[in-house]
Amino acid sequence: MLERSFVPHTDPAPAAPGPAPGSDPRGAGRVEAALTGPGAPFAVLRVEDGAHAGSLVYADGPRTLREFMETTWAFGDRPFLVSRERSYSYAEFFAAASALACRMTGTYGLRRGDRAVVAMRNHPEWQIAFWAAQLAGLVAVPLNAWWTEDEFTYALDDCGPRVLLVDGERLPRVAGWAAKNGARVLVFHGDETLPDGAERYEDLPAPDPLVGPPEVEIRPEDDATIIYTSGTTGRPRGVVATHLAQAGAVINPRFHAAASALGRGVVPGQGPAPVSLLTFPFFHVAAFTGFYAAMAAGGTLVLMRKWDAEEALRLIREHGVTHYAGVPATALQLLAAAEQAGDGLESLQMLNTGGAAAPPDLVTRLTARYGDRIEPRNGYGLTETCGGVLANFGAEYRLHPDSVGRPTPATEVRIAGPAGEPLPEGEVGELWLRGQSLFRGYWRDEAATGRAFADGWFRTGDLAVVREGRVCVVDRIKDMVIRGGENVYCMEVEAVLHDHPDVEDAAVLGVAHPVLGEEVAAVVRLRAGAGVTAEELRAHVGRRLAAFKVPAHVLVREEPLPRNPAGKVLKRELRGTVEAEVRGG
Repeated sequence: MLERSFVPHTDPAPAAPGPAPGSDPRGAGRVEAALTGPGAPFAVLRVEDGAHAGSLVYADGPRTLREFMETTWAFGDRPFLVSRERSYSYAEFFAAASALACRMTGTYGLRRGDRAVVAMRNHPEWQIAFWAAQLAGLVAVPLNAWWTEDEFTYALDDCGPRVLLVDGERLPRVAGWAAKNGARVLVFHGDETLPDGAERYEDLPAPDPLVGPPEVEIRPEDDATIIYTSGTTGRPRGVVATHLAQAGAVINPRFHAAASALGRGVVPGQGPAPVSLLTFPFFHVAAFTGFYAAMAAGGTLVLMRKWDAEEALRLIREHGVTHYAGVPATALQLLAAAEQAGDGLESLQMLNTGGAAAPPDLVTRLTARYGDRIEPRNGYGLTETCGGVLANFGAEYRLHPDSVGRPTPATEVRIAGPAGEPLPEGEVGELWLRGQSLFRGYWRDEAATGRAFADGWFRTGDLAVVREGRVCVVDRIKDMVIRGGENVYCMEVEAVLHDHPDVEDAAVLGVAHPVLGEEVAAVVRLRAGAGVTAEELRAHVGRRLAAFKVPAHVLVREEPLPRNPAGKVLKRELRGTVEAEVRGG
């Protein structure tokens, strides 16, 4: 049994940052001690062997996603999924997922470890499909709903699923592959003629609320998910996470919620369940953090078909939304729409951003308009960490808006030098992570897996620094510009550009220079009606940063900057046109 490889962990992890004496204004150290001490709800143990050898794991809590999902049945008639199409209570959701799981193990003949692709919009049934796969012991593979047929084909060839759970919009992009490879297809929200071997979910018998999930043995070390990376620098890779890792990802946001409550002087778990407007696409790992947190508390997820700021305001009013979660770009649009409409966002208690770096002016704007009433939260996580593993919130976020916060109890942090040596606080190095929610490797890619890990630590590829126990991510290693031997962190320059009132969006990247090697260029989208010039923006940066960090070229765009579903700017799409303009200019 896996539990035999656990040993008690009572001493602080030596590589994990903690608050420095006298630098902890909200008592983060005391809060963590109350939550993680022996017998506390978030106490941790260290694993001696197996895939998670050397890592910290939570002493209590679920060990598989099925175990976690089964606990949500107790929420019964509480609303879980709310959309314009239909709503599901927890009881209805559990019955529907159990029925589908039984169909997949029975009628479809699927067995533990088979892959089940989920590809659809944020329909409520996405959750039914994903959790049915978990109840059946299958490996759920959520695919990017925005992909083209070629992109789908690449991932399907890679993971080899036996069943595709798709909506009508995705069906034409995967039907050819399914027919060629003999995979089952179940179609949700589709009115078109179905290909051979496919059936329509709406035609299945109504779920029997008295019938539970199939009898399947699921072990903590079994694979639970394959989630493909966003592919900002090339072909996406399948990130494989075990049930134990995903169970850790379930507990991580619960810890942050408890720490947030204690930081506000509130007893965790009291009061009404949260009502969350979750705007991340479900296939993205940032959404997992959101729906795990809601399910753990018996909360409600309010869904949107696609992002629209005015529609978001209406949903917040109609459903009494208390928690907002989305990429920074949509959060800024929400605040702008609320200000324009004179909407006080009276029900909102938390504004949570993720998926991409949040510009520091976001929390400044939120605080200027709403004071301390709406708690800001951001953090850090990757597909490889199964979601957020660091978080910054409340008073500490307002004081330190450039930070992504502190790690969860089951996450250790190392800032590593060129040879992998731990660097002291204040020095910039690569961010390495270790902990329960770390993935086990890339699907069928041992070489990439080997490059990603060093002595059990995951090398994130991000440059970071620890200051007084708080982690600040300064750039991607590949994005850093080396200008004449000086390091320029693009995120730092982008943050200063975002601080200008006329700037709506900005991306900074390096372009070739015959003498300096590289020089700094910025692509900027201005707010409607803004008249600031490129030289004025250069001067704005020059007042805040050293001269070598000031963009030599500022290119103004009218169209939105290209971003992936997580909100990250696709700099590879910008680079060619920027370099052409720079050479031509």
